[in-house]
Amino acid sequence: MNLEGRRESENFEDRRGMSGGTKAGIGIGSMLIIGLITLLMGGNPLDVIQSTGGLGSMTGTTEEEAGPQTFSPEEEEQVKFCKQILASTEDVWSAVFRQQFNAEYTPPTLVIFKNSVQTNCGGATSAVGPFYCSADQKLYLDLAFFKQMEGQLKSGGDFARAYVIAHEVGHHVENLLGILGKAHAQMQRLNSTQSNQISVRLELLADYYSGVWAHYEDEAFGSLDETDMREAINCAQHIGDNYLQEQAQGYSQPESFTHGTSAQRMKWLKLGYQTGDMRTTTFTGSYSDL
Repeated sequence: MNLEGRRESENFEDRRGMSGGTKAGIGIGSMLIIGLITLLMGGNPLDVIQSTGGLGSMTGTTEEEAGPQTFSPEEEEQVKFCKQILASTEDVWSAVFRQQFNAEYTPPTLVIFKNSVQTNCGGATSAVGPFYCSADQKLYLDLAFFKQMEGQLKSGGDFARAYVIAHEVGHHVENLLGILGKAHAQMQRLNSTQSNQISVRLELLADYYSGVWAHYEDEAFGSLDETDMREAINCAQHIGDNYLQEQAQGYSQPESFTHGTSAQRMKWLKLGYQTGDMRTTTFTGSYSDL
């Protein structure tokens, strides 16, 4: 992905020098991978959620200065990349909101942390993966996740990393459009299987919005090539619920899916990139047709 000369977003917080406390929670936003480490170790990611009080739990711990730290040139280059991708999403979504919704886009803030972090949705550790908290409209990312992508998920490449950020921004777009709040309210009234299906629709829509962002990013700057999209599609394939469960336990349980299958995630990402159509949604039609 060609980002030479591109601006860096100022909607950024660097908390790598902060200590987020010891109690881990999970924000109410959706994560790229819920409990990735737990899955790969053969555990149930739902146990992670339940042990922290559920989605949207609050903790009493606060962040404290962890002392002076130095970071490698490679990590600082990753920070620059994240800021440039976030800036791109700001430019794209600002234009989309003005042109298609006659509204102003309010950008989220990207928080880079290390090991653990406190949010308005509760505390979280790096094990939960990147996530979005609608209570403070911030994206949270431990840069160590990029190494996990390359190793455990076999999903390296700069555009695969861009897809991670764009997916979480996609949840922010859902939030601004009122989709996220309505979905979460509906999930509270449903049984676990039905609630999981709503979660899958949210995740696939965030994948679709990732593709929409890529569509307009490439249209404006010609920054992508076939290799870039292959990286993102490969990443989507390796974060499908069925793939992760089969890797962890040898079989999958569709009723427990919360993010969608590999095929679904690849489908909606590609569709968003091909069309850039904001009228499309994952909340129409039967669940079996997603």
